[in-house]
Amino acid sequence: MLSKSYTNLLDLASGNFPAMSGGGVRKRLPRVMTVPGIMSELDDDQANSVSSDVPSSVVQDRVIIVANQLPLKARRRPDGMGWSFSWDDESLLLQLKDGFSDDMEVIYVGSLRVDVDPADQDDVSQTLLERFKCVPAFLPPEIASSYYHGFCKQQLWPLFHYMLPFSVDHGGRFDRSLWEAYVSANKFFSQKVIEVLNPEDDYVWIHDYHLMVLPTFLRRRFNRLRMGFFLHSPFPSSEIYRTLPVREEILKALLNADLIGFHTFDYARHFLSCCGRMLGLEYQSKRGYIGLEYYGRTIGIKITPVGVHMGQIESVLSLADNQWRVEELKRRFQGKTVLLGVDDMDIFKGINLKLLAMEQMLKLHSDWRGRAVLVQIANPARGQGRDLEEIQREIQLSCKRINETFGQPGYEPVVYIDQPMSIAERFAFYTIAECVIVTAVRDGMNLTPYEYIVCRQGRANASPTAVSESGCGGGPRKSMLVVSEFVGCSPSLSGAIRVNPWNIEATAEAMNEAISMLEGEKQLRHEKHYRYVSTHDVAYWSRSFMLDMERTCKDHFRRRCWGIGLSFGFRVVALDPNFRKLSIDAIVSAYERSKSRVIMLDYDGTVMPQFAINKTPSTEVISIINTLCGDKRNIVFLVSGRGRDSLNKWFSPCEKLGIAAEHGYFIR
Repeated sequence: MLSKSYTNLLDLASGNFPAMSGGGVRKRLPRVMTVPGIMSELDDDQANSVSSDVPSSVVQDRVIIVANQLPLKARRRPDGMGWSFSWDDESLLLQLKDGFSDDMEVIYVGSLRVDVDPADQDDVSQTLLERFKCVPAFLPPEIASSYYHGFCKQQLWPLFHYMLPFSVDHGGRFDRSLWEAYVSANKFFSQKVIEVLNPEDDYVWIHDYHLMVLPTFLRRRFNRLRMGFFLHSPFPSSEIYRTLPVREEILKALLNADLIGFHTFDYARHFLSCCGRMLGLEYQSKRGYIGLEYYGRTIGIKITPVGVHMGQIESVLSLADNQWRVEELKRRFQGKTVLLGVDDMDIFKGINLKLLAMEQMLKLHSDWRGRAVLVQIANPARGQGRDLEEIQREIQLSCKRINETFGQPGYEPVVYIDQPMSIAERFAFYTIAECVIVTAVRDGMNLTPYEYIVCRQGRANASPTAVSESGCGGGPRKSMLVVSEFVGCSPSLSGAIRVNPWNIEATAEAMNEAISMLEGEKQLRHEKHYRYVSTHDVAYWSRSFMLDMERTCKDHFRRRCWGIGLSFGFRVVALDPNFRKLSIDAIVSAYERSKSRVIMLDYDGTVMPQFAINKTPSTEVISIINTLCGDKRNIVFLVSGRGRDSLNKWFSPCEKLGIAAEHGYFIR
């Protein structure tokens, strides 16, 4: 398998490709922000390496987190003069810092959620760098829209969720201009990373499908950069993924990272299958680690689901106004059994399937009429388009129909909330809900069940009085989950009732089972889930990923590397430091001095070109072999998997030639 990685070494030996430049310890690049300029074409970058053979001299590690959006909140100041920034406590990028050591410096690179006037961008950049260690990427407006709302949301997001563009109205056709905007945006992000990057000392951790080609831009500049990538969305099966016109470009770009992470084994398996079917690559699993060999480099494949931030949830639960909200909701739904759905508003969350299942449950189990309430919270949509508008109309019609059919004075079976909700309000609903329903038809991870479990557990070390005031009461904690089998969190929740959300009847029965289950069984399932969620939190996830990245990159500064190829065909060939190229002069000299030689020749690919249509050897080939056989110091053997009849016929003119046919089964 490694032999594939050393192809074209003669080209390397001849000096056709730029080699790694050596040198002493490099200084940190000055952290100076610049105004966005005109972006050049992809191939304008030189494929030279900027690195050093000397190991890092800086004791403190530093990681650069790159994502589409910075973990910041921004708002205009009341006087209209400038901006006010604060951390976004709900951002996963901010929460993952808990998994790093105290001496690990973290720098963020990404865009802002607001549009900043070009005249203010320099001041904002300097402020964010000094106060938050954030480097904002101000994408030009004409690129930003085509990049995010275009290629990301219209091409990658639907495809990764198994939605094929069968028609213009359903998914939309592939648009080359959107792909070019995506590439330009990724290149712009790379320029911002380079402004603050020290390639010998820093780790770079890239997040999600918005930046899937960023590894190529960084690897072209820094061959030995320690770089990881984590995909937060599903990775589709090869049958789906290979419909993407730029499928190989994205795969090759990802393979320029050192470690690629996925939430579940299925997503990683699909990625490896795509690499095998489209690029002919093979992987190995050894001692629990999966490695993909690519031109002498071993790319690690990491499978680790993300978790929730336990400290944040407990701090919100401890707030006084949270207790007030819980009591208010308990009074509002007194005597009712609350089923809860919390989903982003998009076409893959299966909200309407959940509503249809609720309708079916009320039809089949009339005893729940007047008692069971489904509270559906729909977070604001991140994308846009005709499909989203249609699903919103369908949801509203379903809510209206169910409430008109089964509603009673003082009873509304479906409570639909489609407005922004604070984290404290959401946690209050978790606390009083008897069951949470997740019916997404495809989702990367979905942390709603995890948050619900922690909220139902309540605060750690809470007093008996505080416990009695929680939604679980003063007795044992309990919770129930009905979870789609197509979401990433499903494998880790063995006590949940798994459903196929497309099967409305089965989902309805699962909802009935969840709220009808014995209290003791609910408690046991809750305890099992809480043990897992509390020990596999977001800090565990980030710490595990960083440890694997350190392990994967531990010999980066020991390898000899060459960057070869153009555009997205660029890759790094890595060789062991003991590797030495063969000297033609030395071979000729040794050949002439030797008194006895054994020469073994393969047929297809050596004697005859691999892809030749006519496999019969030419008179020139026969003459060369006869010349070799005519030397008394030579023993010449032809080794092939071909049959003995054809080899006997072709080489009958050759004297003193040994033939091993059919992989050595017949020897002459």
